[in-house]
Amino acid sequence: MDSLKAGDLAEVVMLRPEGSSLELNSSSVMDPEVLEDERTSKRQTRYGAVILKDPSDPYYALLKEFSDVVSDDPPSVLPPDRGVRHEIDLVPGTKYCTTRQWPLPKEQVDVIDAFFTAKHAAGMVRESKSPHSSPTFCVRKPNGKWRMVHAFNKLNAATIPASTPIPRKDVLQNNMAGCTIFSALDMVDGYYQLLMRESDIPLTAVSTPSGMLWEWLVMPQGLSNAPATFNRLVTQFFRPMRQFVQTYFDDIFVLSRASEGKTAVEAHLGHLREVLLCMRENRLYANINKCIFGAEEIPFLGCFLGKDGVRADPEKVCAIAQWPVSVLQKDLRKWLGLANYLHKYSANYAEMARPLTNLLKKDAVWSWTSEAQQAFEAIKSSLQSAPILALPDEERPFSVVCDASDFAIGCALLQVDAEGRERVVSFQSRQLKAAEKNYPVHDKELLAMKYALVKFRVHLLGQKPFVIYTDHASLRTATSSPHLSQRMARWLSFFAEYNFTVEYKPGKQNVLADALSRRPDYELAHLAYLESPLYELIREAYAGDDDLAGLVEALSAPDKAVELTARQRSRLHRYSVVEGLLYYQVDGGDEPRIVVPNDEDLRHRVLYEAHDTPLSGHLGREKTYTSVARNFWWPHMYKWVRKYVQTCETCQRVKPAPSASAPLMSLPVPADCWRSVSMDFIFELPADARGHTGILVFVCRLSKMVRLAAVRKSVTAPQAAQLFVDNVFRHHGLPEAFVSDRDPRFVSHFWQHLFRLLGTRLDMSTADHPQTDGQTERVNRVLEDILRSVCAAEPTKWSALLPQVEFALNNAVHSSTGFTPFYVNGLRHPRTPLTLPPASNLGGGEANAEDPRGLKGLRTSVKRNLLSFIETGEAVRQRVRDAMAAAQDTQKEQSDRQGRKNTQVFKLGDQVLLNAKNLPTQAVSAVGSTKLRPRFVGPFTVIGVHGHAYTLDLPSSMATHPTFYALAIIRTSSSEGSWAGAGAGAGAGAGSGARAATRRASRASK
Repeated sequence: MDSLKAGDLAEVVMLRPEGSSLELNSSSVMDPEVLEDERTSKRQTRYGAVILKDPSDPYYALLKEFSDVVSDDPPSVLPPDRGVRHEIDLVPGTKYCTTRQWPLPKEQVDVIDAFFTAKHAAGMVRESKSPHSSPTFCVRKPNGKWRMVHAFNKLNAATIPASTPIPRKDVLQNNMAGCTIFSALDMVDGYYQLLMRESDIPLTAVSTPSGMLWEWLVMPQGLSNAPATFNRLVTQFFRPMRQFVQTYFDDIFVLSRASEGKTAVEAHLGHLREVLLCMRENRLYANINKCIFGAEEIPFLGCFLGKDGVRADPEKVCAIAQWPVSVLQKDLRKWLGLANYLHKYSANYAEMARPLTNLLKKDAVWSWTSEAQQAFEAIKSSLQSAPILALPDEERPFSVVCDASDFAIGCALLQVDAEGRERVVSFQSRQLKAAEKNYPVHDKELLAMKYALVKFRVHLLGQKPFVIYTDHASLRTATSSPHLSQRMARWLSFFAEYNFTVEYKPGKQNVLADALSRRPDYELAHLAYLESPLYELIREAYAGDDDLAGLVEALSAPDKAVELTARQRSRLHRYSVVEGLLYYQVDGGDEPRIVVPNDEDLRHRVLYEAHDTPLSGHLGREKTYTSVARNFWWPHMYKWVRKYVQTCETCQRVKPAPSASAPLMSLPVPADCWRSVSMDFIFELPADARGHTGILVFVCRLSKMVRLAAVRKSVTAPQAAQLFVDNVFRHHGLPEAFVSDRDPRFVSHFWQHLFRLLGTRLDMSTADHPQTDGQTERVNRVLEDILRSVCAAEPTKWSALLPQVEFALNNAVHSSTGFTPFYVNGLRHPRTPLTLPPASNLGGGEANAEDPRGLKGLRTSVKRNLLSFIETGEAVRQRVRDAMAAAQDTQKEQSDRQGRKNTQVFKLGDQVLLNAKNLPTQAVSAVGSTKLRPRFVGPFTVIGVHGHAYTLDLPSSMATHPTFYALAIIRTSSSEGSWAGAGAGAGAGAGSGARAATRRASRASK
């Protein structure tokens, strides 16, 4: 017995004494995992493509005979009229369903044109003059091919749902009882085997990026009622064979048993022949690579069905069973919370879990004992038992919970049973891929929802409504929002096939999916991902740069003879290579910077991170350059930054044009950080989900650091005081002076009394000129510009981005001080995704073997370091004070002169931007508030010159006179793009992001 291993057959024999009445019995036991592998191996041999390689197989002759029906290359022809046509009944009062076609990469354009050329040759589509139109795009399949997608979202929204019943899974299972042999046929291009109702053909019109408009003569994919129509067709054909054929949409199941003197195989061959003859007569085709013939067990609508009955798919419980051992108390708490949720109706569960629950007590000492390990394994084993996964009841509604974390997504299919208990039908989770980890939080949550629909498609596809619970409230309107990301637009047609609503469920209540998406082994994999992928791209790009490749080779192998130019050799001492990254020291006292190769896509990606992201805030040329130059270097980098910022479409639309200013009165320069604080409100912003329409802005007048707090229009003086305590006092203490305008919230008796008690003084601004506090006014303008840039797609989400905007302001070099507010306050620069150090730089220093705790010389080293820190800080603050005084003198001199005027001259054909204040609000922004709408819109073409006035080529929808004075227009730095109407805000905000995304996509394809 010692030599036996998993998978071996063990013969166990019971011996009985002579004369005993006990019978002699024997049994064979096989390891469950090995048994599952054997079942899988048997199923693999029953696929049609495998059977055709074995002439001795009993199904070989049948498949050869019907090779025109079951093949990997079915014909593409217009189907006959079978009496069932797809009908589209619109809601009364519906007008035209039209969505503009968006531009696509050339590769997709070519694929789309080839697709419609083939379908036109087959007679399935024809050129159209329909007033309806839906766009077309492509989605990459796992096998690398393209899938054609039509965005029928407007048409589907206006379609009356079909009431055709779908097959009941439990009925299908009951009809298979007693059968011993099964086949599963997967129909190919099933939708294209159905004709459209003649009057509905114009509704299916789809546009292509090449300018064609096609309409479908057969049922296209993506229509909301298409599954019901197709199921009606298949049911009609195979209804006479329902004793041995079960159908579920495009899946056909053939089942047989031995009867009437025939073996099961003989009966099954006869049944299959009838099915294939019916398919041949009606020109229906199946994919031989996905069909299973004559198997003892087949995959059946999310489970496995065989001669012994129905069992759960092992992959559905794998997400729980493979949970690793918990090494931290918080990980055990997550896992046990999930187990409690699944086992709340299981007998003796509390006793089984007792060793683990004891570890979670308040004063318990964490020690993973053998008893805890046994309980952990016992619970994992019990999760795979039959009572865990409930058999779905098609008469009861389903619900789905889904959640996403930074490293994984999880979901579960739930249903309330007859006793009112919410039971799990199936649960799934997986780690995020490398690219998916970079998704915004909203898109990760949306990915979890899509993942759930894919995994539970067999249960959810149809017309019965169901609910998806998520802990991300914005997903409730994700499928109906007018502002869609490119990724969301690609998923629209997929979501359109399902009839669901999204409801908000906080993470604490969403325990099932929340735990599945936060498995500790997933999290560990995430935490190990410390290095930005940008560095690996830089390392790879060195090989394509002849100049830098030689430098890297020369520095990596000093003994090797490498040919370098004279200029490179003269500066070789400034270069160094660390972990494959080339560094360059610009000046002797500067930190070495990473050298970016001569790769346009890579350099633009760096600039995108330093300028376009919410953490960067679309700040100006100098601040963007300083942000990049802090860590990176390449020749003529300043020119690159200047050109990038100058041609940024978002900046051109939201930044103000140069204008005249009032005479400036400057306040005294503060002596230290947060000694003097200026305060102001920004109001008239779009209302967010909590009703906030304003921002309370606090600014340190020396360091220029800002603190931001979202407020309502009705904010009171006590509330403003509390915000000051929460955002300023707890971090920096009380200032000596406050600077504000005469807002009633600041001059109220509450504020004055509070400040008097605390020994502070309220310095009031000069009446009728709030620019006396020019610092806060300037911060307000920059803050509004950043919000316009980063919130263009979703203006009502501005409050959620306040932390990133605050970070961008505090991480940007201020023109008056020459330092970032972060550095003036703490003498350090914070890390960003762009400045995340290579993984090799993340470790700490080596420990001293003689003094591992560093106790020797503590007093001397601390004193020396403190003195250095104090001297450095005072030197920095003195430089700031001097710079501010000089800047105030310069600003006052310039401000007291005559205001600057826009003296630009334009000619016919020039591309210009138009000041949005000259246009009706509804023509510029779809949001009621005007605060975050773009300052400029366009570009438009100059079509008339009348002295200092110019006539622009405006669309008729703008309903305004097209001639404007020169001060109302500015020259655009790029001729790309076009005016798109009230949705241009979203386009403006996405412009730079799309620009960088396109470059990244082109780089990835190389």
